[in-house]
Amino acid sequence: MRILHLAYEDPHQPGSGGGSIRNREINRRLGTRHDIIALVAGYPGAEERLEGRVRWVPLGLRTGTHLDRLSYFALAGLTARRIAHDLLVEDFGAPFSVACSPLFTSRPVIAHVQWLFADQMQTKYHLPFPLIERAGLRLYHDFIAVSGWLADQLRSHRPEATVTTIPNGVEPEAFMVKPAPPRHLLFIGRLDVAQKGADLLLQSMSRARERLGSACPPLFIIGDGPDRSLLEKQIQTLGLDEIVRFCGRVTGPPKYQMMAEAYAVLMPSRFETFGMVAAETLAAGLPLIAFDVGPLAEVTGGIGVQLIPPFDSEAFAAAIVDCVRHPDWRTADYAARRRWAQHYDWDTIANLQETHYLRAMSSKHNSGASS
Repeated sequence: MRILHLAYEDPHQPGSGGGSIRNREINRRLGTRHDIIALVAGYPGAEERLEGRVRWVPLGLRTGTHLDRLSYFALAGLTARRIAHDLLVEDFGAPFSVACSPLFTSRPVIAHVQWLFADQMQTKYHLPFPLIERAGLRLYHDFIAVSGWLADQLRSHRPEATVTTIPNGVEPEAFMVKPAPPRHLLFIGRLDVAQKGADLLLQSMSRARERLGSACPPLFIIGDGPDRSLLEKQIQTLGLDEIVRFCGRVTGPPKYQMMAEAYAVLMPSRFETFGMVAAETLAAGLPLIAFDVGPLAEVTGGIGVQLIPPFDSEAFAAAIVDCVRHPDWRTADYAARRRWAQHYDWDTIANLQETHYLRAMSSKHNSGASS
């Protein structure tokens, strides 16, 4: 097939999230059998590149501002008209989710939904993005959602549509890391307050340090993102300078080694639609402390994790203190966590995605033949 993928977020972009990792891993595998062009929003330094048979093409402005994303949405449909394709796959993206690609192609369209953004973006920017999202959703008839929780959200908007759940995956390196003595607490994710709750993380760490005193381990923060300067100020205000370390973007085996050396991975997100870090944590055999939001109970199976009532920083801090004082919690469910995470194999997930693509092509062909 010739697949045109409106992929929205480039995995090479600083601050990119789990959705871009999913696109990279699936496209890399399917690119051995199909020709794929992935259109992504521009950013400073973005360049077109070829990875195997997958061509990554930045689209729109590259200013490092919100104009980059808006220009991507403005150009995506028009660009799709000019690129020959057999199948169009559209990832929804902020701020209003939909690019309305079915208006610009006669080929089958699959909405690849890793997020419904509009409600959160309306809260952030005080603009009526949900009106655009809800109107645009009516254009799509075939959806892939990354979790059952998100699939239910889609069905509530489009009860007559086809909605299939295909989860995110975990890199094989996560399963290869060996247990190690605990040295630190760990946060992995975009440095972001609105979604990832990094401000709540620091509030919880401040309370935990009050209880643990000199026994409080350092907090290592892996990731980059737009709110680093805000978090640095909060760290100074809370007096956490000596125990918080920004590690930047860390990937592959070094990241999983840092996970293996953690008392627990901390995930204070305000909202998630899958939570790739949660799956990676289980694959590494580590405990997870997270707010019980979205599909995290579904993704983790509740195995060896502590899901805290949403946004209760005091309870989150108590869980941190408990895991530091009782490190045997790390090993109690080690094997069970890793077994559960076997659900999230990228090869299997890519095959499921390909099967869905082929089914969409076949359905369109049969529909056209009958008409």
